[in-house]
Amino acid sequence: MNSGKSTAILQVAHNYEERGMNVLIIKPAIDTKGNNQILSRLGYSRTVDILATPDINIAKNVTQWNKDVQKIGCVIADEAQFFTSEQIEQLLQITVEQNIPVICYGIRTDFKTKLFAGSTRLFELAHTLEELKTICRCGKKALFNGRKVDGNFIFEGSQVAIDGQDNVEYESLCATCYAHHQSIL
Repeated sequence: MNSGKSTAILQVAHNYEERGMNVLIIKPAIDTKGNNQILSRLGYSRTVDILATPDINIAKNVTQWNKDVQKIGCVIADEAQFFTSEQIEQLLQITVEQNIPVICYGIRTDFKTKLFAGSTRLFELAHTLEELKTICRCGKKALFNGRKVDGNFIFEGSQVAIDGQDNVEYESLCATCYAHHQSIL
């Protein structure tokens, strides 16, 4: 959270397109923040090409898009933690079988510090990993995503709650601050 993932996605897409290559951006439909948009905190946005529900075969969709719409130079996947394990495998299939670079952005763990299914499979299959860093309010490197409801940190609830809905917001925290907030409950 708050590491500049959305801004990085928009920059990577721009770089490919500036060189005459088409980019296909995929986002899980469960991420309703911004609806069908990638929203950067800097004020930039872009409409995604595919909103993927859990039953969509991403590899087949990309194959069809590449054939019927335009040749794809790169696939960018936003909020990869929300994809199913099978969809992460399909993203690898795109890279291996179609020779199309796939760049995934997402977070590692939820507000309880547990891996998401999509993140787990991505860690198992990724060719390379690059961490986008952010800082805690205390200035240390943030490692965890604290969930707040009505301004108060919570540590129970469903794994997925979208930022900005139902008074939910997230704050990036270092291990010390995360532990502090968890212990004051």
